[in-house]
Amino acid sequence: MNKAELIEGVRTETGLTKKVSREAIDAVISAITDSLTREEKVTLVGFGTFQVMKRKARRGRNPQTGKELQIPAKKVPKFKPGKGLREKVK
Repeated sequence: MNKAELIEGVRTETGLTKKVSREAIDAVISAITDSLTREEKVTLVGFGTFQVMKRKARRGRNPQTGKELQIPAKKVPKFKPGKGLREKVK
């Protein structure tokens, strides 16, 4: 499913117009992104939790040359599915 299909699904489920559905999806994505930018955890009960995790610096290897290199530490977004989502996917 891509964003356009998600918008269509919201439109069908709610009866809203396509424009309003797109604005709603964009607002949700924007709110989640803004919270993660501030390193806040976003929990949607029954769906899951988005949070920022810190990866340590580590050594890696360039697969083309085999040369060893240092991979710097960084922050990455992580999603952990909630119980309701895990049960429905089973």
